[in-house]
Amino acid sequence: MFERFPSLAHADVRRYLAARLLVSVAVQMQTVAVGWQVYQTTRNPLDLGFIGLSQFLPFVVLVLPAGHVADHFDRRRVIFACYLLAAVASSALLVFSLAGMTSVLPIFGVMAIFGIVRAFNMPTSQALLPNLVPRAAFGNAVALNTSTLQLATIGGPAIAGLLILVGTPIVYAVVTVLIVLSAFLILGLQGGRGSGGGEPMSVGTLLSGVRFVRDHRPILGCMSLDLFAVLFGGATALLPAIASDVLHVGPTGLGLLRAAPAIGAALAGAALAWQPPVGNVGRWLFGGVIVFGLSIFVFGLSRSFVVSMVALAILGGSDMVSMYIRHLLVQLQTPDAIRGRVSAVNAVFIGASNELGEFESGVTAAWWGVVPAVLVGGAATLLVALAWTRLFPMLWQLDRFPETPTTVERTSSAQEALRGTTGEPG
Repeated sequence: MFERFPSLAHADVRRYLAARLLVSVAVQMQTVAVGWQVYQTTRNPLDLGFIGLSQFLPFVVLVLPAGHVADHFDRRRVIFACYLLAAVASSALLVFSLAGMTSVLPIFGVMAIFGIVRAFNMPTSQALLPNLVPRAAFGNAVALNTSTLQLATIGGPAIAGLLILVGTPIVYAVVTVLIVLSAFLILGLQGGRGSGGGEPMSVGTLLSGVRFVRDHRPILGCMSLDLFAVLFGGATALLPAIASDVLHVGPTGLGLLRAAPAIGAALAGAALAWQPPVGNVGRWLFGGVIVFGLSIFVFGLSRSFVVSMVALAILGGSDMVSMYIRHLLVQLQTPDAIRGRVSAVNAVFIGASNELGEFESGVTAAWWGVVPAVLVGGAATLLVALAWTRLFPMLWQLDRFPETPTTVERTSSAQEALRGTTGEPG
């Protein structure tokens, strides 16, 4: 097994993947429960958008300082603290649900806490994985990590859909337990200390990741492509409304619809771990985004539960391909000394595309209706992919993944970013 999946030969990687699996199952379960509870309370698709917005606002404010924290403190302990705070927030949702609270405002407040957790967890987790595995096995670790997350996205929503039939308090209780278990798995890792040195936090150090991304156009192209493609393609935020009012499948059907993208993504991730692409990397990246947009469009037109499931599975598989390539392109070109801060910039793009995309979907659904909002989102995603082939031709024409920079190149790039000098585009 270690010949095909060499990253699993390292105990830290196995422990890291186990923790990520448990916490991802918990997050997916909670996402389904919160979305269903909010929509059943207000019957307003705009409130589904506010779930995303309440997480995005604290996230976007804190994520750059969080990248600095990831570079200067023990990354294991940062993630451990994030998970404990998430467990406290899940416990609050449990208390609200047991109390029969009918207002959704406290739920939005708790989701803001999850936005804080996400701000610190995302860049730290992204920066941690390269510390746990040698360069030769890093691509395999990325594929297994993303596949593990997608397996969680398959199981989590399906489990939540069944447990909601018993009661949402059960969902929140299970979520809390899983997050606590994940926290202690992370704490047992041997690797993961930051390597950025001891320079104090300042505007210059906070923006060093921004400067690095700005000066390396392939990285900027990857991140911005993800931002705008997923921003307009946030159809999954409307799944509670689609399951209830369009497909009429109830909470169990909602859980299956939530799981469908992860089924496709898990299959694609397993294929990437087994046989990763070695040529035409740029074509694979853009092809994944184009198929993603087409899948959204088909999903918006569908009135069949089966067709919707298939469209969402293809959506997940195509997103996995582009996500895998984006992650490798960013991490392989980033010095470890500023990896947390560059990962924080990447997290801003991802967070904006996800949470802000959910808000955008909720607003457009309130304006035009749920189905037109999905169709417009799919069309916009296709336009973004086509435009980025012109704006970033070097990314479109990229044939192979870049080689890892030498130690001298890594140090030079990090120092330039920290000083605020302008380097040559990568």
